[in-house]
Amino acid sequence: MKRQIRSISAVVLLMFVALFVSTTSIQFFAAPSLRADPRNSRSILASYSTKRGAILVDGNPIAESVPSNDQYKYQRTYSNGPLYAPVTGYFTLGQGSTGIEHAENQELSGTSDDSFFQNINSILTGQDVQGGNINTTINAKVQQAAWNALGNQTGAVVAIEPSTGKILAMVSKPSFDPNQLASHNIQSVLAAYKQLNTDPSAPLQNRAIGGDLYVPGSVFKLIVASAAFESGDWNLDSTLPNPSTLQLPGTSTFINNAEGGACGGGSTVTIALALQNSCNIPFAELGEKVGYAKIKAMADKYGYGSSIDIPQSSTASQYPQPDSTAQLMLSAFGQANDRVSPLQIAMTTAGIANGGKVMQPTLIDTITTSDLKVIRPFTPKVYSDPISSANAAALTKAMETVVTSGTGTNARINGVDVAGKTGTAQNGPGQPYTLWFTGFAPANNPKVAVAVVVGNGGGLGESGYGNTVAAPIAKQVMEAVLNQ
Repeated sequence: MKRQIRSISAVVLLMFVALFVSTTSIQFFAAPSLRADPRNSRSILASYSTKRGAILVDGNPIAESVPSNDQYKYQRTYSNGPLYAPVTGYFTLGQGSTGIEHAENQELSGTSDDSFFQNINSILTGQDVQGGNINTTINAKVQQAAWNALGNQTGAVVAIEPSTGKILAMVSKPSFDPNQLASHNIQSVLAAYKQLNTDPSAPLQNRAIGGDLYVPGSVFKLIVASAAFESGDWNLDSTLPNPSTLQLPGTSTFINNAEGGACGGGSTVTIALALQNSCNIPFAELGEKVGYAKIKAMADKYGYGSSIDIPQSSTASQYPQPDSTAQLMLSAFGQANDRVSPLQIAMTTAGIANGGKVMQPTLIDTITTSDLKVIRPFTPKVYSDPISSANAAALTKAMETVVTSGTGTNARINGVDVAGKTGTAQNGPGQPYTLWFTGFAPANNPKVAVAVVVGNGGGLGESGYGNTVAAPIAKQVMEAVLNQ
């Protein structure tokens, strides 16, 4: 009998231990991930019983909660919703959340560990619990300039302060109004979400950081040049053969330079001139000589292959292993299977502008409590050091010639030295080009680095170029920063 009692006691004890371990794991270790899970409706519903914190641009709310007259205590509202939708995202009753609303949900809803003592104080004083406020890095004038400059085009703009990584503007078009999804009428929200989600123009897609990635075209040449220079075997004055056409190894395919003919008049061409005139053949040759491994390593240092949190997660840009020498050569001027986000291109250019040091990009300046106490101050962080300051200076010199006398002349700003790179990416026979410009200004003391992508050929099919469509957009964004 005693043996049976001991056996039963041991089983009961093990059950209690298992229960204790399970509840402890759920309550303490798994709690943060469970609260952040977009399927956790309790977390979202609880936020309507407290005043959710505001998302601010230049101290003014672009998303805030105001008193509601229905069963919920507060209504989420968005001022100038489409302009800031890529930044705020949306916060709904039935369809989860995106953007900063999702990434910083715990701070905004007052459920983060940072808000613990403030919540205790609110309870003791009988005050309503309020969420923290998110002060963004977005500059209202720069954001508006990017929005206006992009116009009715499909595409995106990302502007970064190179020395800090602060994102000054992030625009994606077509956009949407988050107010459509903030209604307390669940049926209305579901109908609006269905309409937006099935819209062929994909307005819910944040083209600046993800969704369907773009073929980079010639803006990828900055990666190949970086890899070549860092190898120590190449510099701006290094020369490459300069034929007017080039047959890719093992294929019947010939590649050409965008303007046709050779890249300049000689039998050889320097890397400097190939960058200035964005010549494809020299970079195909350079890519073959540098090799995939070194180009891949350099791309990874700039951020390829990684999802960058800003704080919302971005889609990782791709530089996959080519399956042949021909594919390697195509990939060296941004074709083949290369795919990028505008954020990635802006990071690359900002890194060159910052002397070879890529800063962690972010939309968050500071986070404060409702009584303006700073919970999380802004601290610049280095993301990577892909190239030396000397090689960054060399690339800057070449990129200046792109704007002064090369393929990016429409980005010129009177009285300001601008460094830039154009891209006109092919998407298959008969398909409209993808048009790019990326650059920074002033070239000798950069205040802003910008990446612009325009899809659908900018409405010009296969007749548009990065210089004619994307460069003027980038110019307006850079001017908005410099004129302040």
